[in-house]
Amino acid sequence: MKKILKITGISIGSILLVAVLGLGIIFSGEIRTLLTFKQLNDQPFYEMTYHADYGLDEFLEQGAATDDELVSFVTKKILKGVSFEVNPDGACSTFIATTPEGDDLFGRNFDYVPSIGLIVRTAPKNGYESLSVVNLNHLGLSQENMPTKNLLNRIITLAAPYAPLDGMNEKGLSIGVLVINKGIVHQSTGKVPITTTSAIRMILDKAATVDEAIALLEKYDMNSSGDTGYHFQIADAEGNTAIVEYIDNEMHVLTKEEGYTAATNFVLYNDMNEGSGQDRYEAIKAKQAETGGIMTEDEALELLLSVPSQGIRVIEGLNEEIESDTQWSCVYNLDDLTMQICTGRDRERIYNYKLEK
Repeated sequence: MKKILKITGISIGSILLVAVLGLGIIFSGEIRTLLTFKQLNDQPFYEMTYHADYGLDEFLEQGAATDDELVSFVTKKILKGVSFEVNPDGACSTFIATTPEGDDLFGRNFDYVPSIGLIVRTAPKNGYESLSVVNLNHLGLSQENMPTKNLLNRIITLAAPYAPLDGMNEKGLSIGVLVINKGIVHQSTGKVPITTTSAIRMILDKAATVDEAIALLEKYDMNSSGDTGYHFQIADAEGNTAIVEYIDNEMHVLTKEEGYTAATNFVLYNDMNEGSGQDRYEAIKAKQAETGGIMTEDEALELLLSVPSQGIRVIEGLNEEIESDTQWSCVYNLDDLTMQICTGRDRERIYNYKLEK
């Protein structure tokens, strides 16, 4: 009897060991990713290197017309049943500049309520390597519900590839999204639907130039995440830039040749001027005019830090006063493929990252 129990015990132990090893193999990418999760400072800000397959090609075949549909895909594909939410928002500023040496720069402020920032490095097998920045509050985490609080919260950070707000890829293509109050879009032309943040992921993974990014956007029906409208500024290492806006469900591309080299939180198309952030926009445009668009990386960062944030949460038909400030300021060098990021306007919290060509 003891021998039988011993054999049974060994068998159960073997089965458990095989099961654990099997799960380790199946989820090896996810486990490796979570092991890279590192806190940079107590703002709080984190970084993470993504090693798992987040299934973008599969997503682009079916798309998502709503945040709930995006959450459903990510929950099944990546989080294995752990649910989360997507709700991007914020008042921001973007612009382009050129260094004295001729490198193209893309500057970006993200202004919002106190947030949990995450820098994500991704290198998909069928796409470009990229660096992007995510607000984990937009995935349902918060100062009271931190990603370090428990394992489930940490697992939610695996959804980060589908929630970028700005970033740059190995081809020197950069993009940032900004809230506007007249750009809520829900296209329905029969194309595969896509949402605001998943569109950014697609562009970072698949586009090498501004023209390629625009061509990609034209292939999909755009749908706003959350309850606000958005526009995108896109820039590349060839010195091109464009602002993409969706007005009355129609896509409009505003080019550098037309004078569009910066964006904040009002509609630029057809001089509509609806929204907020005109003061920030004018300050950036004035600096571009003063310098002829020539700035060092440090000067570009100083411009971002000098531009006041705006404590207004922009929702179509409603301006709601909230306490907000700049959560991060990024200067992307699209030729050297470097990212300089300052968190919380604190010059003691500047971090540098680099992609390889």
